[in-house]
Amino acid sequence: MALFVAALVVLFILRVIDVLLLVFLSILVAVYLSAITDWLEYRFGMRRWLGLTLTVIATLAVIASVAALLAPPVVEQTRALISGLPQTLTNIQNVLARWASQYPVLDQTELANPSSGFVSGLVSDAVGFLSGSVFGYVRGGGLVFIEGASVVVMALYLARQPALYRDGLISLFAPQHRPIAVQVFDDAAATLRAWVVGQLIAMAVLAALTAIGLWILGVPYWLAFGIFTGLVAIVPFFGTLVSTILPALFMVASGDWLKVLLVLLLGVLVHVFEANVVVPRIMQRKVELPPVLTIASVLVMGSLLGAIGLIVAVPVLCVTMVLIRHILHGEIYGEHGRFKPAVLRPTEPWSGVERRQAVVSKK
Repeated sequence: MALFVAALVVLFILRVIDVLLLVFLSILVAVYLSAITDWLEYRFGMRRWLGLTLTVIATLAVIASVAALLAPPVVEQTRALISGLPQTLTNIQNVLARWASQYPVLDQTELANPSSGFVSGLVSDAVGFLSGSVFGYVRGGGLVFIEGASVVVMALYLARQPALYRDGLISLFAPQHRPIAVQVFDDAAATLRAWVVGQLIAMAVLAALTAIGLWILGVPYWLAFGIFTGLVAIVPFFGTLVSTILPALFMVASGDWLKVLLVLLLGVLVHVFEANVVVPRIMQRKVELPPVLTIASVLVMGSLLGAIGLIVAVPVLCVTMVLIRHILHGEIYGEHGRFKPAVLRPTEPWSGVERRQAVVSKK
């Protein structure tokens, strides 16, 4: 009977995996909204509904301002990039063919043939993979609107009364297991909060530094490449790899190998600065994930869920590490406080009210 029930649960999860993804995305949005709302509630003593309203208004104002400021040049550069892409690919192919023909090892390969279409084939394969991943999940404009609206509405309700939904889930556990459930929920909330806020700031810093650096080096479409770098930074390692190689690949068409190396060096330096200075300061070392586990998580979630899986891979890994720390190591192995996996050492109160209560209790 237990195996039958477990099989039904697994089947149910597989059938509603898209809905669970939407719920998880709404939780991430709610964590962002709650982080700012809790600060307003704690710092200024605002009522939660007022703080949440100000948070939403401020967020929309920032998005609208950035869009109004950056959208025209980004759209113009993106159109120019797309319209000139065939000629750029041809130039890249010719430069690589001349370079390959100088080496005996490469002069008999497709790389040395200017008409082989090797570069355009690679780009076509990459575009096909991305379009298959994205459009395999996005199934229509109306459905996208419904799903997007659902995520926003659920996020607003979760941010408005987070303790209500947390306590409701905790009540499903047996009374003797509720203390550990509270610890898991609090740690998971603090982990996701650190990741969401830190990731947003890190993406903005990456976009700004990359755009400024490419502009100084005289790289065309520098603003479009900068925005692209910030967006793909949400995917660890692979986003860094693509955003570093792509502008350098476009510079290959110029035949200036020194500038190609400088663009690659710029990408490496920017991402090293982000990984070793920006992220630790922002997240205050609350989310420390082993790199191998992070890359493996991205690969697994991308294979299972496509483009959406790439986005939620790291937060899912964060929650998984919290579960391992509290349940496996703490409850099953009985290693309370003696072994700490590399994720979220301190805990944070769920809301501003609880934070004030914690401060009062310490006094």
